[in-house]
Amino acid sequence: AAGWRRAGVAGAAIGVLAAGAAAGVAVERLTVGRGMRKKARLALDATGPYGSLRGTPGRAIADDGTELYYEVDEVQPAQPEAGPGPGGNRRRRLFGRKAPAPVTVVFSHGYCLGQDSWHFQRAALRGLVRTVHWDQRSHGHSERGRAQADGVALGIDQLGRDLKAVIDAAVPEGRIVLVGHSMGGMTVMALADQYPDLIRDRVAAVALVGTSSGRLGEVNFGLPVAGVRAVRRVLPGVLRALGTQAELVEKGRRATADLFAGLIKRYSFSSRDVDPAVARFAERLIESTPIDVVAEFYPAFTEHDKSGALPVFRDLPVLILAGEKDLVTPSSHSEAIADVLPDAELILVPDAGHLVMLEHPETVTDRLADLLVRAGAVAAANVGEHGSTAQQPGRR
Repeated sequence: AAGWRRAGVAGAAIGVLAAGAAAGVAVERLTVGRGMRKKARLALDATGPYGSLRGTPGRAIADDGTELYYEVDEVQPAQPEAGPGPGGNRRRRLFGRKAPAPVTVVFSHGYCLGQDSWHFQRAALRGLVRTVHWDQRSHGHSERGRAQADGVALGIDQLGRDLKAVIDAAVPEGRIVLVGHSMGGMTVMALADQYPDLIRDRVAAVALVGTSSGRLGEVNFGLPVAGVRAVRRVLPGVLRALGTQAELVEKGRRATADLFAGLIKRYSFSSRDVDPAVARFAERLIESTPIDVVAEFYPAFTEHDKSGALPVFRDLPVLILAGEKDLVTPSSHSEAIADVLPDAELILVPDAGHLVMLEHPETVTDRLADLLVRAGAVAAANVGEHGSTAQQPGRR
């Protein structure tokens, strides 16, 4: 009951956060009817190919018995005699005339997302490099966390152990490149913290995209100081209360889909010309995460601190990449990681928000290809464009 009473205070605070999105929705409602907006969303769902790539499925078992779902895309033999074609063009763009060395790239996704959030990078590397894409516990096709069902609080360390279970099942031998976005980057850091020998013995390179090594409790989400303080004070309790009324809350989310979409766009992207189908794809990923899972994971971020694990990566090629206008994990957090890893490549992408791998996929893919070259995974690179989400043709 106390949690629900606090909901009124949280509503006022979150109202500040939602104001910009709500204003945009209000303008849209003056010109576009609700039925038309619904039809537009359905049309985007039907025409957008994003999230349609599938690989060989597998399941890993976490230390608490939770089943973790992953998919593997294997390397396809090069066929130079086949002449020009989509596969040949991608191979030349990424690797020039030489084939990639045997390495497996393991992609870890962020909070309220899923393995399909790496759609563009998966499409670019598909068949050229062995890749593993997995769904974190309670996300996507993975099982709800069994320990959390028994009342155990979730911590980032648990996610690091989950990643270890996926590696044991999907990549039992050979060199690995670890790629993590947001919570996925924190998962990679937790893996390094708990299994430093694995990093030293088997990891060839690391990419940390839009993530943080700690101090997330200080993020202001683009809000004024008063709004930030109010949100920090009441949001954890309100989320717990909402998590106990999941069915009711999900109905509310559906009823306020327009406002929800506006919030997602504000906190996912910075560019004004993001393809509407990509924006809708991000909505589908995020809205598929139940509110009780949102509540279950949220407290772990304020407790997350893996700055002490970063030196484990010092002898490796490391890519640190973030959107300059990321409101969720600000680029200053990537700069803080780079301060600990001075030999790492730090890339801050202009006009990019939190979902930089969807907003500027060609930039992220290009830098990942460069990382593979620096890791010795490939001998040469001639990287080109791998798909843009911009509506304006030809924009890089």
